[in-house]
Amino acid sequence: MNNITKDMTIGEILRANPAVAPVLLSAGMHCLGCPSAQGETLEEAAMVHGIDIDALMEAVNAV
Repeated sequence: MNNITKDMTIGEILRANPAVAPVLLSAGMHCLGCPSAQGETLEEAAMVHGIDIDALMEAVNAV
């Protein structure tokens, strides 16, 4: 699935493609089901976790 954008929330991404969960977990994003995941964009989560957004985008869009 190649239509994930960094402006999508974690919740939106997981609803669109649940197979992305292991990628996010391996990147250190362990709170996929917490309330902030429903309102936090992928870019915001990457910034909070100190993850390079471009590398993360490549990984999630490879799933």
